[in-house]
Amino acid sequence: MATHLSAADTRPRHKRVLPGLSLSLGTSLLFISLILLLPMSGLVMQSVDMGWDRYWQVISDERVVASYKVTLWAALIASVFNGFFGLLLAWVLVRYDFPGRRILDALVDLPFALPTAVAGITLATLYAQNGWYGEILESLGIKIAYTPWGIVLAMAFTSIPFVVRTVQPVLEDLSPEEEEAGMTLGASDWSVFRRVIFPALWPALMTGIALSFTRSLGEFGAVIFIAGNMPYVSEITSLMIFVSLQEFDFPAASAIASVVLMASLILLFAINIWQARYLRRLHGRS
Repeated sequence: MATHLSAADTRPRHKRVLPGLSLSLGTSLLFISLILLLPMSGLVMQSVDMGWDRYWQVISDERVVASYKVTLWAALIASVFNGFFGLLLAWVLVRYDFPGRRILDALVDLPFALPTAVAGITLATLYAQNGWYGEILESLGIKIAYTPWGIVLAMAFTSIPFVVRTVQPVLEDLSPEEEEAGMTLGASDWSVFRRVIFPALWPALMTGIALSFTRSLGEFGAVIFIAGNMPYVSEITSLMIFVSLQEFDFPAASAIASVVLMASLILLFAINIWQARYLRRLHGRS
């Protein structure tokens, strides 16, 4: 006797191997609420209590606006720098086997393990006029420490792991068959990279750059020791928050911090939406 299966019967069923969705979901939401949402809510509520006029006065102060500009362009330059060299470093770690590769791979995570204040002091010592690198650069007429370029250097140092660790798994998962097919058809190395490899890396690379940028927006410890902290020249937004805290003006500090928070959240949401649409369009073509 013939049996007829409906479309619902032929649809693949996804079964949970292990139970415990309610417990794991509840624990995750509790963790997110206590660690993320509660502090963010307190920050927003403290800013709301100021009133709109006072809030706008704080965030639009001339000195604070100047810190926004310094932070934004420094974070942008550092992120572009990390995008190029982070991709290059991830490529070397994945595609080549050489003595010391594991050590280099471990060193990529050093900015995560190193306290940012220690990183700032180290960078300031190395790039000062009498430092190992600073003395050489000084002879060439280049000054890094206690200038806005010191901010870029500190931001790049603390955020480059985001690019490397985001791109590296994608590179490792790329299948070599498509590259070999391109080579067999006579395509050059650059053509294979541009048409085969880079489109697959592009979403991960943009995500890494965005994470590097948002990380740089809130950087403090590594920057203040090498920036010089000159008003309207090398003051970052995090320093303005710290100054408000030192003056016990907690609402003003919360107001300035809320601007950084909103900028970071908007950027992260935008890059996630773009990445999802890009991957959907890429899969649709294939």
